[in-house]
Amino acid sequence: MKGEKGFSLIEVLVSLALLGIIGVGFLSSLCTVSAVTITTDEQETARNLAETQMEYVKGQAYATSYAAAPIPSEYGGYTATIDVDSLYDSNIQKITVTIERHGEEVTTLEGYKVR
Repeated sequence: MKGEKGFSLIEVLVSLALLGIIGVGFLSSLCTVSAVTITTDEQETARNLAETQMEYVKGQAYATSYAAAPIPSEYGGYTATIDVDSLYDSNIQKITVTIERHGEEVTTLEGYKVR
């Protein structure tokens, strides 16, 4: 039996341990990438909704407050809040659009509207 070539039990166990370590590292990186992708998608969606809300407000007649445009049903959980601050004798308005998802703020967009 001494003349037979092959791997010893220790060599096999070391190889399996190395393979396990590499596998765990790979799987944890996949988990991280998945979480980052979800967060990025949420932020981009919120940014697009905020820009849509801003354009909606700028298209309306000059007023002291504005109601948010309806958010399409495919964006469930997102809500928009529009705040207005009058500047320079009420001739300029600072419009702040805040987008939240499930009660947590995702993004804020500021713009100005001139009378």
